[in-house]
Amino acid sequence: MNKKEEKSEFISFDNERIFYRKWSDKNWNKKVVILLHRGHEHSKRLEEIAKDKQVNGYIVYSYDVRGHGHTKVKATYEFMDLVRDLNAFVNFICKENKISQEQIFIIANSVAGVVASTWIHDYAPRISGVALVAPAFKIKLYFPFAKEFLNLAVKFKADLNIKSYVKAKFLTKDPVEQQKYKDDKLITPDIPAKQLITLLDTAKRVVNDANLISCPTLVLSAQKDYVVDDKIQGDFYTNLSSKTKKFVPLKNSYHGVLYDLDKGIALNEIFTFMEKCFTLKKKDYLSKKVIITENEKSKILFGTTSFINTISYYIQKKLMHKLGFMSEGMSIGLKYGFDSGVTLDYVYENKAKGKSFIGKAIDKNYLNSIGWQGIRQRKINMQELLSSKIEKLIKENKEVKILDIAGGPARYLIEIAKQFPQVEILVQDYQVQNIEKGKKLALENDLININYKQADAFDKKTYKNLDFTPNIVIISGVFELFGDNKLINKAIAGISSIIQDNSYLLYTGQPWHPQLEQIANVLGNHQQEKWVMRRRSQYELDSLFEKANFKKENMLIDNWGIFTVSSSKFKRKNAK
Repeated sequence: MNKKEEKSEFISFDNERIFYRKWSDKNWNKKVVILLHRGHEHSKRLEEIAKDKQVNGYIVYSYDVRGHGHTKVKATYEFMDLVRDLNAFVNFICKENKISQEQIFIIANSVAGVVASTWIHDYAPRISGVALVAPAFKIKLYFPFAKEFLNLAVKFKADLNIKSYVKAKFLTKDPVEQQKYKDDKLITPDIPAKQLITLLDTAKRVVNDANLISCPTLVLSAQKDYVVDDKIQGDFYTNLSSKTKKFVPLKNSYHGVLYDLDKGIALNEIFTFMEKCFTLKKKDYLSKKVIITENEKSKILFGTTSFINTISYYIQKKLMHKLGFMSEGMSIGLKYGFDSGVTLDYVYENKAKGKSFIGKAIDKNYLNSIGWQGIRQRKINMQELLSSKIEKLIKENKEVKILDIAGGPARYLIEIAKQFPQVEILVQDYQVQNIEKGKKLALENDLININYKQADAFDKKTYKNLDFTPNIVIISGVFELFGDNKLINKAIAGISSIIQDNSYLLYTGQPWHPQLEQIANVLGNHQQEKWVMRRRSQYELDSLFEKANFKKENMLIDNWGIFTVSSSKFKRKNAK
């Protein structure tokens, strides 16, 4: 055994410091294994696996989750922060070792299994594979209506913590391991209630949408699990579109698979699968993902809905057309389309308006819908990535020229224009009312560094006739409105033809949405037709840009998993 342990910290997405361990190997084979500990535990408990002879030649990493072990950052109340930490850790490892994601394999236990599967679903990494050990997609809470009670409780006490009922005897049959668990002073018994709630919500989303996951995946399921529901693990496995996947039921294992008496069986399964993953040829799974979401769109557009939903949508639509005039937001949507730029601009403004207090109440409820909340977070994420790219170009003494190919009134770019007066911005849009609203906003703010122009983002003439060479291009909230990738590729080709070399592209995605059917059957688009969107997996979206020489650098996502904002760098193949 040639492993040497090192301890240090990495900087996560929010600049917090997270403690990690690294077991290096002088005979490194250029491959990395990441071990993710289960809830309440810490990285030291995985040391035996890190030093197993079957990982000789590999560098092994593990970190202490927020609020656990030696990480001083307090536990997060939002589950998606754990996913963001994993993304930051993988990026850190790739940079430190000068490797690609393809050289990484992840082993994740219990709650960490949900973290890893969510990351794979939402961020679309190109890792070699993942082993999910008793993933906690559904936790056995035992108390009737426990989740509903917790939902209510956190409304009164947002920082509520609950103590785990899990004892050592529920994790392993091995008395030695039971005693180790009891004696470990770094075991954390508490968990924030809101983190548990958001974990369960996210897990449900990922299980139901696992058909968009194509990463090679091994699922180890403990059949005597007193902590989580093993049947849900089977649902997740069945939904996977991965061509390389395996489900292993461990008949005698408790939840703490990696510490139980038959852990050798589990480890052999993991390491055998891992070796297979590292030998696989990288394949493109894009076509299957396109078919899945195209079929979903067709079902919403042409198929049937349940009787209850049909009645519900009918009532919602009738009420909106009868009472919508009382809400300012609904009035705008009914007139211009709920997908229009002026509607989006109103949602960004987020100030309830209407006729009388009833109209304002209706408008407030409308603005607080989960989709619009996600849209507003998308704006924040876009501004964060955009500001970072602007600052980078300014430091390089470059003139910053920004093009939004279909920006609507682009209220968020008005704010950017005010923040960076030296930056030149051009906003294009197909709809006249969006251009007029944008010009009005610019005039009201006395801005001369932002201009508006009517143009079709999918017409190649738009780019041929453009007397503007941007080094930042933005595509926000556009592609999900169109199902055909041939049309999408026209816009991408146009952008590629005008953007400066070594410049940046920022693009949004919608890999998941909880209200697609409702939106289609209740709200109308700018053409006064059904507003039917085709969501794209992040893998599909990234692949479209990758083929046009855009290399993804970073990505931000909201806490619901609805909208993503990605940044990529463009480099022409023939550029010197």
